Amino acid sequence: MKSPLSSRAEDLVTRLIALPGPSGRERPVMDFIVAELYRAGVPPEAVRFDRAHWRSIHGGEVGNLVCKLPGTVRGPRRLLMAHTDTVPLCQGARPVRRGRFLVPAEKHTGLGADDRAGCALVLHAALEVVRRELPHPPLTFLWTVQEETGLHGARNATLSLLGRPRLAFNFDGGRADKLTVGATGGYRMTITVRGIASHAGGAPEEGVSAVTVASLAIAELHQAGWLGRVEKDGRRGTSNVGAVHGGEATNVVTPELTLRAEARSHDPAFRRRVVRAFERAFRRAARQVRNHQGKTARVALDGRLDYEAFLLPHDEPCVLAAEAAIHAVGGAPERAVSDGGLDANWMTLRGIPAVSLGGGQMHAHTTAERLDLREFGRACRIALALATGGAEPT
Repeated sequence: MKSPLSSRAEDLVTRLIALPGPSGRERPVMDFIVAELYRAGVPPEAVRFDRAHWRSIHGGEVGNLVCKLPGTVRGPRRLLMAHTDTVPLCQGARPVRRGRFLVPAEKHTGLGADDRAGCALVLHAALEVVRRELPHPPLTFLWTVQEETGLHGARNATLSLLGRPRLAFNFDGGRADKLTVGATGGYRMTITVRGIASHAGGAPEEGVSAVTVASLAIAELHQAGWLGRVEKDGRRGTSNVGAVHGGEATNVVTPELTLRAEARSHDPAFRRRVVRAFERAFRRAARQVRNHQGKTARVALDGRLDYEAFLLPHDEPCVLAAEAAIHAVGGAPERAVSDGGLDANWMTLRGIPAVSLGGGQMHAHTTAERLDLREFGRACRIALALATGGAEPT
């Protein structure tokens, strides 16, 4: 038989997963969280939104949500956080239970447990602390926006609203015992290839195909080992061309193509080498493709650092506190370093070292995504132990 605590947590995550909320359109999720906080007795003045969406390159309809509670016992302020947005694959998801798992009802959608499970367990910790009047140190709960499109919520968060937390815990995927103490850095590029249009049947020699230029560049990157998993001189990274847009008709030599790509590495210098390889490949390809008058395409590359890599010290207080909480619920903590970006990247870079913990999410960003409810329940107990600043409340 499930405990009342487990039932409440499972109800929260099921309802949160069913809400729409892709990056930039997280308002329904925020409204749900605020309503639950107020229903539990959190005073309105403890709940604030920042304007992270105003500073995001993507705009958006709402900023990050902050709930700040004074402590009932002395201790450094603790921050528990999770992101509210999901990838487009998860829109329309309907969670159903199959055994110990929540899965999407439809085969063509993801579940969205990344990161609605994190949202639920952070919210569950806040609700339990308030409803049960549990002793706790000063607490801040943070639900961020636009994580999936480049960590823009954490990047643009108004830190002054957080109350200077000394220990920060980000809940965002994997087993409950897993502690992510470091993560890679990511750089995103928009590559525009401008060729020359012509009639593909009547005068193809007058055109310069943007598709041909892009194809040559991508082929060079692949053949030279700069695309996919990249390993050079003992250094490692990854790269990907993830989106290609352009062209309207088969009888027109494509005049323009826009590509979106990324490069990642834990080594900032090596990541810059990967980016330079992209730049060289596209510029070389542009010079190779000429029309009968000798005219070539033009290439423009615009990029920005999405997030920098980080690695927490082995004795970082938030890591030690997370390990203690995992031990307190009978777990065996395991430290890991991620090849993906996390809100913890920007929190740490901005002076709030954050360790990331799992919530039972599996196979994120795929139609095989599921939530292990047993792991999720353990993660809820860990989050509550961290919120109360000690062993798991009974």
